[in-house]
Amino acid sequence: MKKIIRFLLIFFLFVTIIIIYSRYGGTTGLITKEYHLDSTTIPSSFDGLKIVHFSDLHYLRVTNADTLKKVVDEINLINPDLVFFTGDLIDKDYQLEDKEKNELINLLSNIQSKYGKYAVLGNHDYTKEIELFTDIYTASNFNLMQNTYDIIPAKDGSKIFIGGLDSYSNNKADIDKVMEYFKTENHEDIPYKIILIHEPDYTDKIIAKYDVNLLLAGHSHNGQINIPYLKNLFLPYGSRKYYKNHYQIKDTDLYISSGIGLSKINFRLFNKPSINFYRINKITD
Repeated sequence: MKKIIRFLLIFFLFVTIIIIYSRYGGTTGLITKEYHLDSTTIPSSFDGLKIVHFSDLHYLRVTNADTLKKVVDEINLINPDLVFFTGDLIDKDYQLEDKEKNELINLLSNIQSKYGKYAVLGNHDYTKEIELFTDIYTASNFNLMQNTYDIIPAKDGSKIFIGGLDSYSNNKADIDKVMEYFKTENHEDIPYKIILIHEPDYTDKIIAKYDVNLLLAGHSHNGQINIPYLKNLFLPYGSRKYYKNHYQIKDTDLYISSGIGLSKINFRLFNKPSINFYRINKITD
């Protein structure tokens, strides 16, 4: 009987420690996941391109101005060429006051990037008025992409393509609209294409119709509770098939950010808040 009681006490203590850690230790701090990508198609003028990708801030749920400042400082330390944010800026359960809106704008404005800063909307963002995000991103020099695209030129005339999709969970995503650029004229001079999405499960619909080199997504948080089988319980619609850090699908690299903030529950386990840093290197065949 004493052995059983001792076992139960130890087990209870272990579970308590895990819960406390996943609420406070697992949700704080910031790591940078670095990836090196080799490409035969990226133009030579973009050799060594540095991209920072972050996602799912869920501002105000657990994250605050101090959290975001650490993210901004880490991004600027990398000195990126491009910065991408893949949705869920503000948590659906929290209302942004004017003071908090201004804090958010000031911090996002401080992110530095050579070629530009781009963002797409997430499913949580659609619980707010779109004007809120238009104001925030415009004031902080982010290009908000809603089934739109942009072309990044280099001095030698070479280019790369960036497309941003609207939320798949809200039936807004339209890859055909994003890729209209390639239908109207002959633009074979743009060999490298980057697409931003929030929900990674839209991937199959994209690559079934179009050649894309790099897909960047969020939404899944890579499973906030990163324990096999258990984490599947917390995967939201739109990330049931694709939710891990990286997938190679045909000739497309899909990377999914584990995010900064939290959704559904205020816990993270074996999955610290993070940003992704990609360096794309030109190689020859």
